[in-house]
Amino acid sequence: MTLTVTFCAGCPLGRTDVPEDLAHALARAGLAAQVRRTDCMNGCARPSTVAFRAPGKTAWLFADVTAADLPDLLTMARLVDDSPDGTIADARPLGGLRSKLLGRIPG
Repeated sequence: MTLTVTFCAGCPLGRTDVPEDLAHALARAGLAAQVRRTDCMNGCARPSTVAFRAPGKTAWLFADVTAADLPDLLTMARLVDDSPDGTIADARPLGGLRSKLLGRIPG
């Protein structure tokens, strides 16, 4: 299954090089993931927003993400990719990203 990481293009982080930096980091880590941007994810009250989705897996939405979260975004991608259903039993490896969770949608 291919993981898709989507950045809100209207948010500050979505207008930087962070999406490309994450795409390169994912490729170096050997993860089959697509990084893309979308016009708006309606998280304007808490920009920047980033979503993690894969077919049949739990989807995750984070807000208030900054460039400093890039290592944690990579960790999140690994955790979702490694999980059969996208659930994460222990969020501690996500560092500060775990406090930026807006929501999750079961797959």
